[in-house]
Amino acid sequence: DFTDGAGLTDTQADVVMGFMQAKRDTGAQTVARLRELVQGSVVGLQGVEELETIADLMAAAGYGPDRVEIDPSVVRGLGYYTGPVFEAELTFEIKDDKGRVRNFGSVAGGGRYDDLVKRFTGQEVPATGVSIGVDRLLAALHAKGRMTSDTVGPVVVTVMDKARMAEYQAMVAELRQAGIRAEVYLGNPKNFGNQLKYADRRNSPVAVIAGGDEFDKGVVQIKDLILGAKMAENATLEEWKDRPSQYEVPRADLLAKVREILELNR
Repeated sequence: DFTDGAGLTDTQADVVMGFMQAKRDTGAQTVARLRELVQGSVVGLQGVEELETIADLMAAAGYGPDRVEIDPSVVRGLGYYTGPVFEAELTFEIKDDKGRVRNFGSVAGGGRYDDLVKRFTGQEVPATGVSIGVDRLLAALHAKGRMTSDTVGPVVVTVMDKARMAEYQAMVAELRQAGIRAEVYLGNPKNFGNQLKYADRRNSPVAVIAGGDEFDKGVVQIKDLILGAKMAENATLEEWKDRPSQYEVPRADLLAKVREILELNR
């Protein structure tokens, strides 16, 4: 399809192309080139001065061009941002399953958006934000060996009765308040096996199990998933009998028993 384009003159187009080509070895050099390009524009000069301040602060903090670049070719949401925008990129290379060299590229981005709050409240409030590509960042951490599958996941509170969800949430809250990572299973609770499979995928150390019978008796079942996995590999029948991997405890002892299991498996 043919498009008329922006209708710029050659002189105007040269300025735009100058921005695309303005990146230099240092931030100060880039800022100097941008200052030349925006001559005659008040708002342009304001923008360059902001970039100059950022460059000076980065240099003072010891971040050189190997870590921070001022790159005029980076563009984000022209109808949204009102000042400097930025992206965080991972520059190291890895090899994929087929041995091809890959890099992760951008894992975060954001910028200044002073007018956003004003749209909703009428008040002018300066604001800056960044969003992180969590999946890509986690994949990079795994690739660099900074995060392995051995990382212990959260305690999973399984769901046997959706009508008692508030009570399951109370268990999670109790564990979290004690500094223990925990979450309620939020999938379809009909297949209990799937809940334990989910806990296994999350590398959970403990599963909490409570159905109608447990609630009636005021108890919970605490399943030691780490021990259970170890015993499933090579335990004898006698070892299974001597060291159970699931315990029934009073509801009031939930936190104490979970702590005990976590300590035993450290």
